[in-house]
Amino acid sequence: MNIELAANFSYIVSAGFFIFGLKMLGSPATARKGNMLSSLGMLIAVVAGLTASGIVSYEYIIGGVILGTIIGALAARLIAMTSMPEMVALFNGSGGAASLLVGWATLYLAANSSATAALSSVGLATTGIGTFTASTAVLAIVIGGVTFTGSLIAYGKLSEIIGSAAVVFTGQRFVNSLILAGLLGSGVMFCQQPAVDSQWLYIVLGLSLVLGVMVVIPIGGADMPVVISLLNSYSGIAACAAGFAINNNILIVAGSLVGAAGIILTNIMCKAMNRSLANVLFSGFGAVKQGKAIEGEVNPISVEDAYYILEAANNVCFVPGYGMAVAQAQHVVKELGEILEANGCEVSYAIHPVAGRMPGHMNVLLAEADVPYEQLVEMDDINPRIENVDVAIVIGANDVVNPSAREDEDSPIWGMPIINVDQARTVFILKRSMASGFSGVDNPLFFGENSRMLFGDAKVSISGVIAEFT
Repeated sequence: MNIELAANFSYIVSAGFFIFGLKMLGSPATARKGNMLSSLGMLIAVVAGLTASGIVSYEYIIGGVILGTIIGALAARLIAMTSMPEMVALFNGSGGAASLLVGWATLYLAANSSATAALSSVGLATTGIGTFTASTAVLAIVIGGVTFTGSLIAYGKLSEIIGSAAVVFTGQRFVNSLILAGLLGSGVMFCQQPAVDSQWLYIVLGLSLVLGVMVVIPIGGADMPVVISLLNSYSGIAACAAGFAINNNILIVAGSLVGAAGIILTNIMCKAMNRSLANVLFSGFGAVKQGKAIEGEVNPISVEDAYYILEAANNVCFVPGYGMAVAQAQHVVKELGEILEANGCEVSYAIHPVAGRMPGHMNVLLAEADVPYEQLVEMDDINPRIENVDVAIVIGANDVVNPSAREDEDSPIWGMPIINVDQARTVFILKRSMASGFSGVDNPLFFGENSRMLFGDAKVSISGVIAEFT
């Protein structure tokens, strides 16, 4: 068996691992095994890829592996769970940048191939870049560039380095249309006369980076989970285009899987918000609608009073949000859940598809605390029985439990399906203050007759309730 045949066989094995791993990621119970299986597939693909001819320098590759391993290990150990959305955004951006560089490098490789050199030696001028290579390389550069700068803006919004509000201005869509038209026109011109020093190539590169910024800045903070999912899909599509450019089958397969999975997840999340993808991308969340002014009287509650109510409850439902991540409260939440179960109470955890700041954010946090998977309940399953819940404990969630989505047509989140915690017999809302959520939308739930505000750090508050039980 020659090396090339062995590499192609390894690619088939890797593709199988990717597919089965992706399938296992669809369930919390098997997600960790799926991640390990996919990682093994990628390791096999990388090793097989290193057998390819034309590798410039193994020294650079080894150096990159060492550097990447150090960065990855440090990120895994040092990045807090609250910063996971930002890190995922950077991962997406890194994937986009890698595809951009691969596409760009492919043009240099084609222009300096042995065939090109042979033709030049006999006086035949040629760039050596075929139309197919030029087209796929341009796609990798365009999609990779948009993904890279778009992900950086998403990172800035999520980390609040820049404002999370939608940035809109008069004629914004017209400007974006001009950028897109210029990008398409420049790409066509380059593909007609491809050359590594073509001005059209640099125009394509520059406009793709600008377009990434312009696409993400008009998207508000509440839509960031959808944006992350979409950018993840973009990174996969860019990798797929790069795979065509360098004629690497496993890169095509892996990119296609990531791109398709990202698009499917994006569609699911848009449905969870009762919005179209076009509305998410072009509406400028919260830039026009502000909703009605909310007035009322807040009913605060002490840790001791919360204990007495929970001690008598037969059915308790936790509704986690980004505030749980900020407080790192997932472990004490699980501990309180176990105490309530020992007290004869039925415990569940209601998960909204867009809770937190990235897809599956709450599932990740609860999995970290080893919360039993069977206790996690989706929004569509908990809502029909929410009226039978004695106490719904909202931990840092805002938009996903905001009744304005049902009651206020002027609200930016009007029509968004929510977890109807206001219909539970009693609602505990754990917050540091009365501040609105990441999207900036006020919540009338805070003033409900059956709502009780437990102010303070969620971890400290829940620990206080646990102390009362013990």
